[in-house]
Amino acid sequence: MMKGLKKWRLFSLLAVLTVFLSGCGQQELSALLPTGQVGRDQFTLLLLASFIMLFVIGVVMVIYVIALVRFRRSKLGEDHIPEQTEGSHTLELLWTGIPILLVLLLAVPTVYYTYKLGDVTAMENVDEDGNAENLVVDVTAKLFWWEFEYPELGIVTAQELVVPMGEKVYFNLMAADVKHSFWIPAVGGKLDNNVENVNKFYLTFDMDSKDVKDGVFYGKCAELCGPSHALMDFKVKTMPRAEFDTWVASMQKTEELVVDDSSSVGEQVFAQSCIACHATSAVGASNEKAGPNLATFGDRNRVAGYMDHTEEKLKDWIREPQKNKPGNKMTAFSEDMISDDDLDALTKYLMGLTVEK
Repeated sequence: MMKGLKKWRLFSLLAVLTVFLSGCGQQELSALLPTGQVGRDQFTLLLLASFIMLFVIGVVMVIYVIALVRFRRSKLGEDHIPEQTEGSHTLELLWTGIPILLVLLLAVPTVYYTYKLGDVTAMENVDEDGNAENLVVDVTAKLFWWEFEYPELGIVTAQELVVPMGEKVYFNLMAADVKHSFWIPAVGGKLDNNVENVNKFYLTFDMDSKDVKDGVFYGKCAELCGPSHALMDFKVKTMPRAEFDTWVASMQKTEELVVDDSSSVGEQVFAQSCIACHATSAVGASNEKAGPNLATFGDRNRVAGYMDHTEEKLKDWIREPQKNKPGNKMTAFSEDMISDDDLDALTKYLMGLTVEK
C-alpha cells in the first residue's frame, strides 16, 4: 500500500515539474534559447558554471559511494582502522590545487565577459556630421509600464520596444518612481532601472520577432516594485534595419495627427477625457505626459501589457484599471464620466492608432 502511494506521489511530482518546465522551451521568453550574442555569451557562462558544479557533485558522489562500498563495517569488521593519511603532501596539493583551478576556470571567462558586455563606450560615437553611429534607447520604468524614447530619432513610444536586428542597441535605464529591472529573457540578462542614477548596457537582436509566437519577444520587470509587479510586462519587436527605418519614418509622421474635437466621436471623447495624460503623436521627448504614449496602440500585442488586445478588454481596462492592475495611476472612467456609446467610439479610435497597418 505504502509503495503504491509513494509511486503515485513520484508521478504527481513529475507531472507538476512537466507543467512548470514546459515554459523553458518557448523561444520568445526563454533564457535557455538565446537569440542574441549577449544572451549566448551569458548562456555560455551558465553552462560552464553548471558543468563545474556537476563535476564537483559527481566527484563527491563517487568518493562517497566508494567509501560506503569498500569500507562498510560488515566487510571489514568492527575493529578495522582505515589507513591514516595525515600529513600527505600529495593529497593536500590535490584538494588545494583542484579547487583553485576550478575557480580560475570560472573566474577568467566571467571577468572577460563582464568587461566585454559592460563596454558601452561606442554609445557616444558620432559620425562626421555629428549624428550618432549607434541606436540608443532611453528606457524609463514607471508604475506599472515602460516608456521607450529614441533621443536621436526624436520619437517616443510605450509598452513595445522596436529595434533593428544584427547590430548593437544601447540602452540608458532609468526609473521614474521606484526601482525596477529591465529584462528580455531570450535576448540578455537583466539590469536595474534606478531612480538616482542611469545604468547603461547593450543588447543584440539576431532573430526576427515575426518568426516567434505572437510576433514578439517578452520583456519583464525583474525587481519587486509594487502590487502589480507581476503584470509589468513589455513586448519587443525586432526587424531588419530597412523595416526599422520605415517604422521610424512612420512614427515621425504621427506629429501630423492632431487630436481635436472636430473629427470622429471617438477622437472627441479622447480630447475631452484622455489627452491630459496620453499623447497620440510619437514625436517629442518622454515625460511630457503622465501616461503611456498611444501613437501605436493599434499595433500593440496586449492591452495594459498583459490583457488580450481586443476592444472588450480595452473597455474593461478603461472602466476598472485598478481591478486589472492594482496600484497603477490610471483614472477609472465610470458610466457617469464616459457613456457606453462614447466608450465604444473611444475604443474604436484607439484601436485605429497604428503606424504598421
